[in-house]
Amino acid sequence: MSEDSAEHGLMRTYGRIKARPIKPRQAQLLDSLAPRIAIPTGPLDPRSLKPDADEIWLEIGFGGGEHMAGQAARRPGLLILGVEPFLNGVASALRHVDEQALTNVRVRQGDAREVLAQLAPASLDRIFILFPDPWPKTRHHKRRLVQDESIASFAAALKPGGRLRFVTDWKAYAAWTLERMLRSPDFHWLARRAADWRTPPADHLTTRYETKQLGDCAPIFLEFERV
Repeated sequence: MSEDSAEHGLMRTYGRIKARPIKPRQAQLLDSLAPRIAIPTGPLDPRSLKPDADEIWLEIGFGGGEHMAGQAARRPGLLILGVEPFLNGVASALRHVDEQALTNVRVRQGDAREVLAQLAPASLDRIFILFPDPWPKTRHHKRRLVQDESIASFAAALKPGGRLRFVTDWKAYAAWTLERMLRSPDFHWLARRAADWRTPPADHLTTRYETKQLGDCAPIFLEFERV
């Protein structure tokens, strides 16, 4: 993939798509399991993938897949769609899915904005964006995932009353996101006191990335509701 996805007119919002060699077991899962649980291409009503799903969630940039798999195991009635550009992360997530015998997860390696464009309107109950690439340099801010245009696509995919959770450990990215979400007519910020953004929500699952403390602040949890 080129630095920018010219085919789809999308500027890339993530860095590397592969690092260390894939382990043999994970490589096997990429060949065998990945096609069976892949998010289909083309227009998609996600409920067609699990007609009896209690809710349908989307995790954008699931990293190693710990959060996605943990939530899927905790609530087997869910359907969770996960999109991650980093091949090593997809391979790791497949291992979690396989080891826990999860049947309510669908994944794709690629750009989540392409998946959002496929989804039927108001088809999601929740969206998770956990520790996205902060692109801290000013000249790279245009590469951040959260932009006015992407916020509109989140709103289109969420049901009224649906939730979007954004978590970052970079103060500037939290401020950037809050400014843009607050000016959107489609979302309402649910925080009422400082503890609401400083304290992990009750259903939050800590990820391996989160424990590394690579940002410039403690994690900031921003929760929004689709109005």
